[in-house]
Amino acid sequence: MADEQDTDTLLALVSSLTHKGHSTEVMLDALVQAEGNPELASQILNRGHPGSEVAAGKKRKRASDLDSWLKGPNHAKPVSRHASPLSSTAPSSDPPIRKVNRGVDLMAVLKQPPPSKKTTPRKPTLILTNPQMVAEHTPCTMHLSILPLQLASKLFYSLEQSSRDWQRNKWWLFDRLVESPHRTAFFVRKTDGVSDDETWHESAQYWYNGRKTDPPDVFSSEMEEACEIIERLVTDEIRRRPYRYPLEWAGGGVDSTNDLIWRANVAASNRYEGRNESVGWHSDHMTYLGPHCTIASLSLGTRRMFSLRETVPLHETEIRGAQTFNIPLPHNSLVIMHASCQERFKHSVPPQSAMDVYRPIHPRIPGGPIEPFNCRINITFRFYRPDFKPPSIPLCKCGIPTVLRPDMKNQRDGQEGKYWWTCFAGAQNDGKSCGMWKVMDMEAEGRGPTVGSMQQTGASSSSSSREQLQNARR
Repeated sequence: MADEQDTDTLLALVSSLTHKGHSTEVMLDALVQAEGNPELASQILNRGHPGSEVAAGKKRKRASDLDSWLKGPNHAKPVSRHASPLSSTAPSSDPPIRKVNRGVDLMAVLKQPPPSKKTTPRKPTLILTNPQMVAEHTPCTMHLSILPLQLASKLFYSLEQSSRDWQRNKWWLFDRLVESPHRTAFFVRKTDGVSDDETWHESAQYWYNGRKTDPPDVFSSEMEEACEIIERLVTDEIRRRPYRYPLEWAGGGVDSTNDLIWRANVAASNRYEGRNESVGWHSDHMTYLGPHCTIASLSLGTRRMFSLRETVPLHETEIRGAQTFNIPLPHNSLVIMHASCQERFKHSVPPQSAMDVYRPIHPRIPGGPIEPFNCRINITFRFYRPDFKPPSIPLCKCGIPTVLRPDMKNQRDGQEGKYWWTCFAGAQNDGKSCGMWKVMDMEAEGRGPTVGSMQQTGASSSSSSREQLQNARR
């Protein structure tokens, strides 16, 4: 637009050429449409311009052409200060001022705004520092100083020494052979905890990540002593729980007061050395454990973080997000992952930026020096159920045992979740898998006895309501 003096002159010319008086705003609007030409502006005001309905006292409608729409109603092309006030095409001795066309990004104007995804924000990580917090937020219980101090030291020393020769698991992942960032070993008890048969594990075929393993080592005397203490504690905790799931192993009976409800006949052990050795998010395979299993995890050595993260069911993803819980586990502490933990949560031992060394209370040699250690020894005591013995596990098309997985995304309160047998040969067969899977059918496969079947036959009078289940899951 011209400067203030030229504008006043143009307004005066427009006013003199129009048949009736108009307000300054209306005349300016007409000048904008006429690109500074007062004669054309007066024509617009006197009889209207094709495509325009500007009249005295009325605001003009927006121009319908795309260029005007993109530039906006207040955009006006500059009028040369050398142009004649009577004609915009009058000749001039000075070179014309070159108009600069500032381009408009059409896609920026026309593109649709991004769709508003309604995402539920993930809750902040919560550190559970005491047993009360662990029981309140997870289906786990935490127990400190679980073993006699002397026994805890002896068990740590024996496993620390043997774990130096433990192996790192290897498996195929997306056509690439990977190695676990920690060392592991597997131990088995002399009997299965149900009968006195000591040959039960000799004929069993133990498989890990789709491959057959060597016969496992038997519990040492220190591990056996620790296992007996832990069995009694786990049984007491199970009796205190307000709800037992129908597919849980019935054990010595739902309300038995004489027999152990839970037994441990195997132990998977791990050594995490230093800050960076870890294990990623996973839930334990239920192939030999069965649905709604209970696992007791003993920690010895340096303090490490144990993380739990809930898998939110699909029908709840729009109303709540997943939350991660970190549990610092010191030496001689026990976490019991009760029934439903493997179905609802994944767990991990993450790397740490800093870590304190562990100094045992008792020296390795009586009277000797106390050596500091930077490793954590973890023993997960488990019960391999008799109704899930290795010979009963279905084979996939590859000819090896399948693994049992829960349907974590469709878990619902008060309902039995689904489980399926799936091929896991790809973990050891150069990443190749037959892809076979089928839904597990407890009754058709002849598995049990379970808590549900015991209740149905009247072997137990215990019953639980939906409200009890929801309280148990909190």
